[in-house]
Amino acid sequence: MRKHASWLTQTDERVLEFVREYGNFPPSAIRDRLAEIGDDLDYSANHVGMRCRELDDHGLLENVGGGTYSITDLGEQYLDGEFDAGSLEDE
Repeated sequence: MRKHASWLTQTDERVLEFVREYGNFPPSAIRDRLAEIGDDLDYSANHVGMRCRELDDHGLLENVGGGTYSITDLGEQYLDGEFDAGSLEDE
């Protein structure tokens, strides 16, 4: 079971899962691909970009250049339920 944090949103969960499964993408491509997967995943590109930056700030994603994001080891651990994202509350 994942150890959630108050700052994490449902969008964050979907973005992390997407990047882990499909690889590195910029927020606009993540948004487009999520919208193709399901209507309930139709977020705005600005919202996905903002969430990617927040995940990067907390070390779960990493901007690897050109606005493209990659999941970090910490992000993988969070998705696997091996890391308490609540420990990042003060960061």
